[in-house]
Amino acid sequence: MFDINPFNGVFLVTFSLFLALLIVSSVLLRKADRKIRRRTLAGAMIFTFAAYWVYKFALSMDDDYSELTAANDLGAFSWWKELPFQLCNINMIIIPLAAIFDNKKLYGFGFFVAPLGAFMALIMPSLGFYGCSIFLPRNLGFYFTHFMIFIGGISIACLDLYKPRFKDVLHTQHTMMVITMVVVGMDFLICGTVEPYANYFFAMNPEGISILELFWSWIPVKGLYLVSAGALVLLPYMLIITFAFWLPGEIKKKIAVRSSEEIVENE
Repeated sequence: MFDINPFNGVFLVTFSLFLALLIVSSVLLRKADRKIRRRTLAGAMIFTFAAYWVYKFALSMDDDYSELTAANDLGAFSWWKELPFQLCNINMIIIPLAAIFDNKKLYGFGFFVAPLGAFMALIMPSLGFYGCSIFLPRNLGFYFTHFMIFIGGISIACLDLYKPRFKDVLHTQHTMMVITMVVVGMDFLICGTVEPYANYFFAMNPEGISILELFWSWIPVKGLYLVSAGALVLLPYMLIITFAFWLPGEIKKKIAVRSSEEIVENE
C-alpha cells in the first residue's frame, strides 16, 4: 500500500509535502534580514547532513540491502561507498558553505546542481530504494535527504540569496569542473586502495543512467567521460535556467518603458 516508485501516488504525495515546505518557508522568510535567510538555509542543510549519517548508519545495519546489492554485483554496504560526495549529496556541504560565507560561486553550484542531482536520484533511484515501503528506514532516509537537497537548491533563489545571470554561468561551470575533477581524483584513489566499488559522481561507471551511458559509449574512459558529459550537458542546462530567470525581468522592463512613454505622450 505504501510502496514507493517514481511518480506513483506515494512519491507524488511526498513530493507535494516538500514543495509545500519550500513555499511556506519562502513566504515566511522572504522579507527577513539576509543574515536570517542565510542562517536558516545553512541550518536546514546542516540538519539534513546530520540526518544523512543516521540514515547511512541504518543502511549499514540493513542486511536485506547488503544482500540485494551484493547479488547484483554492486558490492555489500561499505562506508567508503557512502561518503557524501555524489552529485546530489555533496550539496549538503556546498550549500551551507555558500550560505555561511555568502559565496556567489558556491551558491551557483548549489542552485544548479542540487535540484538536478537530487531529482535524477529521485526519479532513477538505485536498487533497494523503490518497489518497497517508504516507511523502511532506508527509504525514509533516502527520500528525506534527497527531497531536502532538492528544495535546498531551489531555496537559494526563492530566498533571494542568488539569481542566475548570464555573466555568472562560466564562473559556475568552472566551479563545477574543479569540484568534479577533485571527486574524480577521490574515486581513483578510493577504488585503487580500499573500495573497488566506489563511484562518486558516477565517474567510474554510469550504472545504467541513460545520458551517462550515452557518453560512456562515446568515451569509454573512467573519469574522462564524466568530465565531457559535465561540459556538454550542464552548460546548456544552466543557460536555459538562466534565460528563464532573465526573460521575465526583460519583459517587465519593456512594459515599464512603454508605460512611461505613454504617460509622457498623454502629458
